[in-house]
Formats: sequence, structure tokens, C-alpha cells
Amino acid sequence: MSKAHALIIDDNAKNVSVLARLLSEEDVSNTQVMHPKQLEAALTVLPDIHLVFLDLEMPGSSGYEVLALLRADSRFDAVPIVAYTVHVSEINVALRHGFDSFLGKPIDPDKFPEQLKRLLNGDAVWETA
Repeated sequence: MSKAHALIIDDNAKNVSVLARLLSEEDVSNTQVMHPKQLEAALTVLPDIHLVFLDLEMPGSSGYEVLALLRADSRFDAVPIVAYTVHVSEINVALRHGFDSFLGKPIDPDKFPEQLKRLLNGDAVWETA
């Protein structure tokens, strides 16, 4: 398999920076989309995506709306989409909406390598912290 590539969709620059660094430390490249309105343009030029981290609360659009957009795109049929949020009480709602996994913010850098390995292997990860 080629090097894994993740898509990060989050409006918070600090959160994006932390997640991008953690991914880079595990040799996973990434593309960052800071606003849901940028997603459509990004999808036209993205490389193959192996994993998506999607914040649930962004300006102008919820993560659930973005999830529906991604699920409607056949390129994401086999791509795990991870709800990635500070709102850990949303875990059951995320499951009902069809997310494949859930990671609460802040991400624990000590746990992340194993969580990432599981996600890239297609295993579900449902952790609030």
C-alpha cells in the first residue's frame, strides 16, 4: 500500500496543527480543510484518502452535514470517517449518524499511534479521551 493520507476537516488552526503533527510523526501525510465551504474544491484535487478526521462543530455547517456530503461521494465508500470533537457527549449521536469512529479532543499523543494503526486497519475506535 502507498503511504497513507488523511483528510482533516476542522476550523480550529491549533487543533489542525496538533493532529497534523501527530499524523506526520506516524508517517501519514494529510490535507487540511479549515472550512466546510472549501471541501468541494479540495475534493477535486485530493490524492487518495485513507482516513478522514471531521470536527462536529464548524462555522456554517455541522460535521453531520459534512458527513452526509462525504457519504454521497463514492470515493469515500471504504474510507473510515472519524468524528473528532471536544463535545464528547456527542459519541452516541455520531454513531447514529454513521461515523465509523470517534475521538475526543484533545487527542492523547500517547494513545494516538495505536488508535491510528487501528483506524488504518479498518477497526473502529470509540474513545472520548
